[in-house]
Amino acid sequence: MGYLSQEDHAIVTKAVSDAELTTSGEIVTVLADRSDGYSDVALAWAALASFFTLAMLTIFPDPVLNTYASLHGNWNTEWSPNDIFAMAAGAATFWFLVVWGIQFWTPIKFAMIPGKIKRLRVRERAIKHFKVGAERRTHGRTGFMIYLSMREHRAEIVADEPIAELVDAEVWGEAMADMLAEIKRGHIAEGMAAGVRDVGKVLSEHFPRAEDDQNELPDRLIEV
Repeated sequence: MGYLSQEDHAIVTKAVSDAELTTSGEIVTVLADRSDGYSDVALAWAALASFFTLAMLTIFPDPVLNTYASLHGNWNTEWSPNDIFAMAAGAATFWFLVVWGIQFWTPIKFAMIPGKIKRLRVRERAIKHFKVGAERRTHGRTGFMIYLSMREHRAEIVADEPIAELVDAEVWGEAMADMLAEIKRGHIAEGMAAGVRDVGKVLSEHFPRAEDDQNELPDRLIEV
């Protein structure tokens, strides 16, 4: 299910079309549900839980063994090596599956992903989308992408090399701030449109529209 209605898509598309009236820059907008499946992170948490369980059994074996014995009526409390290894393996496997399983619930899964990993994965995916859909696809290499990843609550801006060389990354901070201010209030389309307008103003200063300029990239919002 998409995040935006047809009316919302129209708001972003119009903002892109209007912004490109004054610049040769080609603005692409992408809205993603998530930037990665993070299965490796889920596996790492489950493995950590398993190792932690084994460590606790090593440090505090008596409480666990006594509890297990009481569940069996305190019979047969002389443990053989096979018994101990079986209990340790069972406990480690149990907690591995528990931690792995709870991460199938999306809110918990994304809450357990470190912020740095989210930033890196979102940036990587934004660059990948840019390379496929915008990089070097315009006559003057003036492609520009605004990428928003909803599950991670992250946004990225990626520009073709001539733009990146001429405009400092800090300049895009205002566009990012205006966009995120609206999005935090739940106005996704209006936020992306605000970011597009700010970007268009900057691009028009450095890359004004030529008389023979053609629209080389789609104005519509791409939702993936």
